[in-house]
Amino acid sequence: MIASDLPILVLYYSRNGSTRKLADLIAQGVESVAGCEARVRTVPPVSTVTEATEPPIPLSGAPYVELRDLEECAGMAIGSPTRFGNMAAPLKYFLDGTSPQWLSGALVGKPACVFTSTGSLHGGQESTLLSMMIPLLHHGMLLLGLPYTHPELMTTTSGGTPYGASHWSGGNGTNAVSDDTKLLAVALGRRLAETAVRLRSA
Repeated sequence: MIASDLPILVLYYSRNGSTRKLADLIAQGVESVAGCEARVRTVPPVSTVTEATEPPIPLSGAPYVELRDLEECAGMAIGSPTRFGNMAAPLKYFLDGTSPQWLSGALVGKPACVFTSTGSLHGGQESTLLSMMIPLLHHGMLLLGLPYTHPELMTTTSGGTPYGASHWSGGNGTNAVSDDTKLLAVALGRRLAETAVRLRSA
């Protein structure tokens, strides 16, 4: 990253890899915008066993997010698989710990977007996207979706909503990401980065 690059945080939790695939596509869209760099981060899983711990560095995939990533970013995309029509507990657990950033206004006025994957076709994609928007609104972020100028929203059969990018992964996560979903996820990342650039230069 050079000094002038705007860091765009792409933060996700993924259990079987489907949400991670969307995160990579959104990062691709971010980095298609000159002057922007995608900072891809994840959150550790949570456990009902209080003694359970995770290593400080994940065994694979993106590094764990730090609170300073929120403070340094010029925009943020967050993604989660669906859990009963809601975001997964690990992402919610991390967001619950961002009170210092809320108090300082670290995210106020920054653009944000959301993305998800579901095991079943009608498994709560839109309600999960909306659940992730709520804490972002409390942080004062500017929410972005996907406008219907993207024709793929009218043709996709496996996900994709005006609220954000989504993917129907199947019960065991084996459904491939469709071409329409790929285009929409990249477009969402590009829109996020373009908005961050405009806001920074305004």
